[in-house]
Amino acid sequence: MTPHSSRPAGRGRRPLPLTRLLTPLVTIAWAWLSWPHPTIAVAPEARDMNAAFTAIADRYVEGLLRYSPAAATQLGDHRYDGLLDDVGVEARQARLAELKGLLTELGAIDAPALSRPNQVDFQLLRQELRKGVWEIERLREWEWNPLVYARIPGDAIYLLVARGTAPLEERLGHVAARCREFPRFFAQARQALVAAQTPHIHAETAVAQTKGILDLIDKAIRPQLAEITESKRTNVAEALEIARQAVTTQQQWLQTELLPNARGTPRLDAERYGEKFAFDLFSSFSPPELRQMADREIASLHERMYELSLRIQAAREPGFKPPASPTAAEKKAVIRRCLDLAAADGPTVGGVVDAARYSLRITTDFVRTKDLLTLPAEPLEIIVMPEFRRGVSVAYCDAPGPLEVGGKTFYAVSPPPADWTAAQVGSFLREYNFRSLHNLTVHEAMPGHYVQLLRSNAVSSRLRAILGSGTFIEGWAVYTERMMVDEGFLPDDLLMRLIVMKWNLRGATNALLDQMIHLDGCDEKTAMTLMMDDAFQEEREAAGKYRRSLLTSVQLSTYFAGYREMVELREAVTRARGDRFTLKSFHDDVLSHGSPPAQFVKALLLEQPIPGTR
Repeated sequence: MTPHSSRPAGRGRRPLPLTRLLTPLVTIAWAWLSWPHPTIAVAPEARDMNAAFTAIADRYVEGLLRYSPAAATQLGDHRYDGLLDDVGVEARQARLAELKGLLTELGAIDAPALSRPNQVDFQLLRQELRKGVWEIERLREWEWNPLVYARIPGDAIYLLVARGTAPLEERLGHVAARCREFPRFFAQARQALVAAQTPHIHAETAVAQTKGILDLIDKAIRPQLAEITESKRTNVAEALEIARQAVTTQQQWLQTELLPNARGTPRLDAERYGEKFAFDLFSSFSPPELRQMADREIASLHERMYELSLRIQAAREPGFKPPASPTAAEKKAVIRRCLDLAAADGPTVGGVVDAARYSLRITTDFVRTKDLLTLPAEPLEIIVMPEFRRGVSVAYCDAPGPLEVGGKTFYAVSPPPADWTAAQVGSFLREYNFRSLHNLTVHEAMPGHYVQLLRSNAVSSRLRAILGSGTFIEGWAVYTERMMVDEGFLPDDLLMRLIVMKWNLRGATNALLDQMIHLDGCDEKTAMTLMMDDAFQEEREAAGKYRRSLLTSVQLSTYFAGYREMVELREAVTRARGDRFTLKSFHDDVLSHGSPPAQFVKALLLEQPIPGTR
């Protein structure tokens, strides 16, 4: 989820068409043309319907911000910076009642009477309300996922010190207020979590992430106490100690009570997976359809990677002769030989962040030189991923919330864990070689998430800016990977093209793995074979992705599903615009509507009926 001042749509006026009023009587026509043009007034009931919907949307947003002060800070609303989320049963039940009440009110809205932008927002809000009810009543992560209770307090204080949205003394005062709530928060977490339903892998990861909060307190917050007045310093120091004790207590409970007794399965059953798939993707794809598409994409990519690898081998070894009738295994061997060339060209452990900075420079220069889209002016900083956020992905893009004007975006990269063996570190560095870091930077920053999320923040609808579709967001980022090389990024480097194909293969494999884990009961050996043999991933990447597939559900499908929708969107707009099509205008137009699912962007761009509105 990633809010903006709301501006009700559909209240404009437009001139009455002149062609319907012209008369052959020249004098009458001339007199008519001299007068002010009459206008069509918006029907009062339409104005009332738009106003009613806007009121419901505003109440939803305000309710969300009150319910989760940590989310409010992330979204850029700082009215609740001194509060920490209430995760107790009474607050949860009150939120459930609020969501159901808003759904009932939304049922009284005549969606076709709304303006087109509000028709889109209506569909997004209805979907989000239904999903919120489903998450509390059916998914019930609040009772089996301890990662929820590690991220909320960590984010709550990290966001206050990472973003300079107010004077340091004020922000640290809010940190202190939130830290004093840690004992209550973690007590509520312990009361909610049920060991018998908690997956072991979730408890294990929560141990590491909760420990990371201590690292955050000691390394990111405590050093800043010297910069504030002594009276304020004492207050913050006392609050940090309260937080430290609360985190330590939670850590001991996780290790001695939850972890040894965690017996839940991390796999969703078919019914809940299908429901979550429909809520999260909000697309026309069903799980079986997406799986078939992924299978076809994997087969196609294998053939294309083989053909490209033959070119690479021929250029490097003039005497190279491929097998006359190669088997699938022989084709994969040729591909692997070329990927090994790229894997050997990578950074050292201490050079990963510097390599990402170099990637950012060259990708930014390319986008500007080719004028591929309009770039945001807000700053971007590459950082080492905070410890309390590690354990799920290698990198992420942390953009400012849509209510936060001019904020900095962080492109965070996770180093190899300190307890890895030399072989494991080597595997990580082979996977994230220089060319892979170029592609990672395209995805996370330029022109991927950084550009798209900041453009989304500028959308006029506060509701739409908040209710961003993860499928659209990831789909855009994956689309830019292929688009960059197609437009000539590092044009003479065939290994770069091969690496991008490998990343395309990763996206399709992600979607396949997601269903294999949650619907087929796939074991670790089968999953590792898929990722290492079919998708050419290094052992550490494959092992990390296997953990991620157990820690999450459906999210791994958003990359490939979103990419396919983005490709189909571009094809549809290209056909519709014909000779008027330009890549920059397409990109700018797509990004101008926020981050709704692609089906709604398509309807808005091509002036088609809004899906779901009759």
